[in-house]
Amino acid sequence: MTTTTTTTTTPTTPALASQALSYEWIKFRSVRSTVWTTAATAALPVLGAVFVAATGSLQPDDTVLGGSLTLSVVAQMLAAVVGALVVTGEYSSGTIRTTFAAVPRRGTVFAAKAALVAAVMYVLALLSCSAAYVVGSAMLPDGRYAQGDPLPALFGIAASFAVAAVLGLAVGTLVRHSAGAVTTVIGVLLLPSLFGPLFGDAERWIAGLSPTAALEKLTQTSDATADTVGSLGPWPSLLLVTACTTALALAALLLLRRRDA
Repeated sequence: MTTTTTTTTTPTTPALASQALSYEWIKFRSVRSTVWTTAATAALPVLGAVFVAATGSLQPDDTVLGGSLTLSVVAQMLAAVVGALVVTGEYSSGTIRTTFAAVPRRGTVFAAKAALVAAVMYVLALLSCSAAYVVGSAMLPDGRYAQGDPLPALFGIAASFAVAAVLGLAVGTLVRHSAGAVTTVIGVLLLPSLFGPLFGDAERWIAGLSPTAALEKLTQTSDATADTVGSLGPWPSLLLVTACTTALALAALLLLRRRDA
């Protein structure tokens, strides 16, 4: 009698990561709320540039870059919402269990989600904000406003969108409820600027903790005063925000590994 032995092959780490990223992409483009929120994120900066130029509502001391990206702050909030929805939607529908069954390593799942939302938001923000700047430059009167320095600022602006998306993912992983996660992440984006001036000498750090603060500095808008977004420069502010977001993402990953789905 011949005995047949069945051998189960475990995918290697790179193969598992590639598989997880492929799964996440399929889910990302299949969920309407995620797709429509992403589309709104891409459209808002351009619409804002058209509105500001058409209405002549740009402040005299503002820059063309800052005025053209007036709605980029709202768009960045939507990027954070997308990050939250990527994970909370699965908890709401119960498909998170299927995800963890397909890819048992939860760290790999979280990393795939983070890589996906960061990459999508970076590319979309870079294209959208660049287009908004071109539109604003074309529609606004020549010589009336300072132009601003779009390069390398636009790359930093796109990076701030990616950071906001990962921040939303981390908050969504911690909260696990769509409405609660969206409310929380918007609060995280806005509260540092609102409460920063209350902390005296620490204001430059507190007010600059939000991706929104880094974004406003990078767009070189006249609204980016030290009282509202901290006194750190745009690039140090972006690095600070990235570090804080990374710490929150690691905390979310640790909790994800420890608790039940």
